Amino acid sequence: MARTPRSSKLLAASRGDVEVDLLIRGGKVFSTATREWVETSLAIFDGVIVGWGDRPAKEIVDVGGRHITPAFIDAHMHLESTKLWIDEFVPLALANGTTTVVADPHEIANVFGVPGVAALLDAAKIQRFQFLVSASSCVPASKFESPGATLGSDAVASLLDDYGAIGVAEVMNYPGVIYGDPEVLAKIASANGRRVDGHAPSVRGADLDAYLTAGVESDHECTTFEEAHEKRQKGMWIFIREGSASKNLRELIKSVAIGGTDRVALCTDDREPSTLIEDGHMNDCLKIAVECGIRPEDALVLATSNPAEYHQLYDLGSLGPGYQADIVVLEDLVSFRTHSVFHKGIEVARDNKALPSALQPSPPPAWMLSSINFEPRKRYDFSVELSDSDVVRVIVVNENSLLTNERHRHATQLDDLSRIAVIERHHSSGRYGVGFVEGFGIYRGAIASTVAHDAHNIMIVGGLDESSNVDMNIAIERLRDIGGGQIAVLDGKILAEVQLNVGGLMSTLAAPEVAVQLRKLEDAVQRDLKGTLKEPFMTLSFLGLSVIPDLRITDLGLIDVVAFDKTTLKV
Repeated sequence: MARTPRSSKLLAASRGDVEVDLLIRGGKVFSTATREWVETSLAIFDGVIVGWGDRPAKEIVDVGGRHITPAFIDAHMHLESTKLWIDEFVPLALANGTTTVVADPHEIANVFGVPGVAALLDAAKIQRFQFLVSASSCVPASKFESPGATLGSDAVASLLDDYGAIGVAEVMNYPGVIYGDPEVLAKIASANGRRVDGHAPSVRGADLDAYLTAGVESDHECTTFEEAHEKRQKGMWIFIREGSASKNLRELIKSVAIGGTDRVALCTDDREPSTLIEDGHMNDCLKIAVECGIRPEDALVLATSNPAEYHQLYDLGSLGPGYQADIVVLEDLVSFRTHSVFHKGIEVARDNKALPSALQPSPPPAWMLSSINFEPRKRYDFSVELSDSDVVRVIVVNENSLLTNERHRHATQLDDLSRIAVIERHHSSGRYGVGFVEGFGIYRGAIASTVAHDAHNIMIVGGLDESSNVDMNIAIERLRDIGGGQIAVLDGKILAEVQLNVGGLMSTLAAPEVAVQLRKLEDAVQRDLKGTLKEPFMTLSFLGLSVIPDLRITDLGLIDVVAFDKTTLKV
């Protein structure tokens, strides 16, 4: 694959024989190849940069000495984690300088399968934005999860060949890769020359060697410099993540300071709407990288040419002649606030806001608004029978990290714990798992969510007393009534809720409304339930993901991710 061949008409515009559509002048143009700022003009014709320097133009825009860079590319993200449908996410991304994302739609695929991915792609087609997807390889993430749909190697191949997926999305079942599971290896093989993204938290040494030998090429789950450095030494691409709950940039950017920019890109992975509105998108990642001492020129490469290189997006990531005219004009190289943004030569954002002309409504189909399937008004008993001599396994959560720890507690020492449960919500099986969790600080009442990576069953955390058991049941029933979402309950009263009626994952409301609802919900958890986590629902949503160490819980019970097997609540 190479850059798109250009027509003789574009060549005439390059030569100056015909008027170009747009001339952006008066700025400093960034060369990603040489890390230089060049004082020149950019000539744009038919959505393509056709040359540097002044030419006859239908429209001239003077940017007053500002910095001009390629538009930003998010190397790895999940739209579903924004809790926004595509037409609400795109304006936020454009306003912050991002015109391309590479998304893994495995959240919606775990609920609806290939039809869900197809509906998302249909809605994205009309946007003035490049919403690219990789073929989800982890539906489900492991044999310990109960999703709404399953995608085998044939479905992965279909997403690649029939739906335009650009590669194989994160291969989360890393034990399956390491030990040569035939179905997992078939999914990798279906890439057929396209990229294969990875998911290998804490995988190092000989296990990492096997993972790479199988054909996986990237990882966004590193949490320490040492882990990231080993992976880069062995030729793996590292995507440095800065999401809402998982914030790894300040630690991992050390790898760039020591080892340079090769085989590194920035990504957001999972960002809440409030983070997008208040902090930004890829521009926020750039800001933090520079705060950590990285040169702006090196940081910019991590959000432009490097992700374009990795994902084989050969028309993006540079402002050279022949490249697609996706351009950001920056106010400065400290805040990375955007002055204006262009997609295919058309201005789509100005003064850090998307232009109305760039907004294309594309609501989800009605069938995606019905996905909660379990017996109504059933009362679940989340109590656990214990004797004083029993010792139990406890999930310990960590602020700003997806990793958990396993801790053992005597049954007489559980007062500072919360109860956690997972209810299967796709097939009305009635199946649920119960355990204990440390770190939420919730000892009365309950919180619950239908966002629960990756199978997206219902997850609930509550106190250990009987009134909290009642509150947990109230929360579950309310989520069923509103078609999915997140909720807090105390003493039989619903304190706050967010309706996520698109697959139980995303909202049909406007982004600011969703952000306000989420903030009210988080405030209620901290104020009324005395919760101690800054992002309680983001943290909760990952406790059912059975491929991140150490201890997780699904509707099948506790999962020892290190041993990659089910385990018992009692030690």
